[in-house]
Amino acid sequence: MCTLNGEDYTPAAGETIADLVDKLGHSGGPGIAVSQDRSVVPRSKWGETPVAGEIDIVTAVQGG
Repeated sequence: MCTLNGEDYTPAAGETIADLVDKLGHSGGPGIAVSQDRSVVPRSKWGETPVAGEIDIVTAVQGG
């Protein structure tokens, strides 16, 4: 069990950050950032970083 944006989350076996981003409907395009235990996970590491600990996913939103 881990947390995802402050909510309890149970990842699938072997689930990576890249899998999670896709599962949540994000394309992984620009404007998305992921932190794990309060450290930014570089996009280049998403495919090899297991979902564990405290995960936060943020998206930049344009507005006025």
